[in-house]
Amino acid sequence: MSTAHPVVGIIVNPSSGRDIRRLLSRASVFPSGEKINIVMRLLAGLGALGVAEVLLMPDDSGIAAGIVREAASARKGHALPHVQTLPLAVEGNADDTRRAVRLMLEHGVDAIAVLGGDGTHRVVSGVCAQTPLLALSTGTNNAFPELREATPAGIALGLLVSGRVPRELALRRNKLIRVHYAGREEVALVDVCIAHQPFLGARAVWQPGDLSAIFVTFAEPRNIGLTSIVAWSLPVSRGDPWGAQLRFGPGGGTVLAPIAPGLVERIELREAARFSPNEPIILPPSRGTIALDGEREFELDGAERAMITLDLQGPLTLNVDATLTYAARQGLLRQRDEG
Repeated sequence: MSTAHPVVGIIVNPSSGRDIRRLLSRASVFPSGEKINIVMRLLAGLGALGVAEVLLMPDDSGIAAGIVREAASARKGHALPHVQTLPLAVEGNADDTRRAVRLMLEHGVDAIAVLGGDGTHRVVSGVCAQTPLLALSTGTNNAFPELREATPAGIALGLLVSGRVPRELALRRNKLIRVHYAGREEVALVDVCIAHQPFLGARAVWQPGDLSAIFVTFAEPRNIGLTSIVAWSLPVSRGDPWGAQLRFGPGGGTVLAPIAPGLVERIELREAARFSPNEPIILPPSRGTIALDGEREFELDGAERAMITLDLQGPLTLNVDATLTYAARQGLLRQRDEG
């Protein structure tokens, strides 16, 4: 990791926080202006720790242009990094994110800050290799990224990339689930849902009545969304070396869970169980769809079998709380008067 001249990449998903679930629940909204504000607060934390250069993914929503404009103006009176937009033709889909991350890696970024939901982080994780991520939530029903103030998060990221905090303390290894179907492999960071709906259609999955099964890397009671059903049936933490699975339907009782902001429902369950890493689960042939981190990706044809495997060697993310606690106890932001 570079310590003399660290470089940070920033990915902002312009579409996060605008899917159908927000129309049907009381989830918060993250308009473009708020995303610009979040990045500016992140830049303030990075600049205070001496990070001088940031590479930004372009978009067609005016977010990147707004950040560059605001940062250039604010640099006149504050220590902010120089923000450069990547030379990338925007297509308005997830490939923008993949290509932006690859360009960032070519430029040798030390870390990537991601503003988005579970789906955005899944896309970034698929191409970021061992480059650590700062996961910031601006999506719907998120479990993987955290909803936190960006200013101390930027300080924590600056502490990491400047080498002030040991990587082994600052970084956390995450689990993921690999899905193999019809010669194709995809990954999920949080959950894999098997749905009855036969077509991809609207990509977001959020209604429990559509589901036959769900597999998760972690499910904690403080989360909302479909993983909360697992959390209140068979909780599993980010650090546990196993995952959990639920089968939906009558016969095993019910559980009350917050499946969306402001929406709490009682769900019928058939069974709940752990599943271990590197022990593939083979699903029987069926018709329907498979959703990864809340978005439908596969159509099941009723003939081929899907295989699901838990992998403990997923992406690295910055543990903001652990980093800031270490820095405070070590007095890393203090300066003593001389005299």
